[in-house]
Amino acid sequence: MKLPLEGVTVLEFSQYLAGPYAGLRLADLGARVIKIERPKYGDACRGLVTKNMISDGDSVLFHTINRNKDSFQANLKDANDVATVKKLAKSVDIITHNFRPGIMERLGLNYEVIKEVNPTIIYAEVSGYGAKGPWKDKPGQDLLAQSMSGLTWLSGNDNQPPMPFGIATADMICGTQLVQALCAALLRRKRKGIGAKIEVSLMESILDLQFEGLTAYLNTGKNLPERCASNNGHVYLGAPYGIYKTKDTYIALAMGKLSLLNEALKNEELAPYCEGDLYFTKRNEVKAIIASQLVSETTAYWCNKLDSVGFWHAPVFNYEQLTKSEVYTSLNMQISLERNGETIKTTRCPIRLNQQILSSNKSAPVLGETTERIKKEYKL
Repeated sequence: MKLPLEGVTVLEFSQYLAGPYAGLRLADLGARVIKIERPKYGDACRGLVTKNMISDGDSVLFHTINRNKDSFQANLKDANDVATVKKLAKSVDIITHNFRPGIMERLGLNYEVIKEVNPTIIYAEVSGYGAKGPWKDKPGQDLLAQSMSGLTWLSGNDNQPPMPFGIATADMICGTQLVQALCAALLRRKRKGIGAKIEVSLMESILDLQFEGLTAYLNTGKNLPERCASNNGHVYLGAPYGIYKTKDTYIALAMGKLSLLNEALKNEELAPYCEGDLYFTKRNEVKAIIASQLVSETTAYWCNKLDSVGFWHAPVFNYEQLTKSEVYTSLNMQISLERNGETIKTTRCPIRLNQQILSSNKSAPVLGETTERIKKEYKL
């Protein structure tokens, strides 16, 4: 199958997560992504080890976010190597980097310089908090961005401290938005023959992720969001929205009419709250009633009851339960990558094109693995 970005070449100076995540998705869509990496150490993510997981000398995290790419080794403190990279930049379509403001200028690889040799280049910069402002030189790190954005006050219950998401939310959404911008710029270049300079930041991306809550805050007298006393699932939604303990595990209840839920529960104590807006104004009391009943039977029991009335719900899985479920196996999300005799399992691109899964088993590159081949190919 011919992929939509075949023929597009990306130079990726980006390290860690946001920029490389964008590169991963571009590669999945058919682009050739060449990582520009420093000698000896390469992308700092090669050494960012989670749970002591290393494969063939690199962190498993590096393998998962840099599969399907090439690696070109260059010392950007060496004038000759910079000249070589600049020559390579003449022949590519996209450049991405996440260096702090001013670094690419000092290296002589900033947008204005590259545009001189490649007028239609699409040049993207990833930062923590934007290229200007009081935090422009601060490290763009996911937990720090989450903490400043207000996001940590949305999860957990009202008696708990601020709670970050347990994944790199800011990085992932920033990388996703970068892909959107790059694809839009490629389309415009195809139509009008002009390039672009793109800027994205972790902070702007994670604020956009919260547009629903921020809009509510800005238009309701600036009242701070209030988490529920228990079973909090969404600060702006009423009962029963949330996760509840059952006799054996947990069950998630989505939004829906309390009257419909009570067709399954048949709870006389809940009945008075099924009219008007009591589901929201009295959500703590309502959730307490629901919670006290759900804990009396198993998750499977309640799933059957809720299915019978058509109320939206789901069992709450851990990773073991998820990967054994029919939902997971039917999606064929899992792939295996092999490099130098070592194998890791990860997830594929989540996109289907013309009913076909976009899946590549090309592993992450060894540092500098394709340097000589690329030099020869581009006559560097």
